Amino acid sequence: MISIGLYYDVIPGKEKEFEEVFNAVRSSLEGSKGFVSAILYRRVDKPNSYLIYSEWESLEDFKEFTRSRPFRDVTSNGRKILERTPYNKVYQLLNASDEG
Repeated sequence: MISIGLYYDVIPGKEKEFEEVFNAVRSSLEGSKGFVSAILYRRVDKPNSYLIYSEWESLEDFKEFTRSRPFRDVTSNGRKILERTPYNKVYQLLNASDEG
């Protein structure tokens, strides 16, 4: 299993719109191949800055999602409410037996 951190800075005043889009995308992912969960976090010290923490069965499942038409549609429309280009980080989850 892997975790993906997706980091976004939203144009001030567009936070509610961003949160609504997140909820719609998360709902559409339910039951998708490899998708486990997604949680939206908002920074306390910078309330227009967000982290979407998502879990996937594999990196390939996540990459397949990022190549999908719905993902491209959301990201192209979403750029209108972002301050800058978002970035992501991939985190590999280890089993206790993998640690050592």
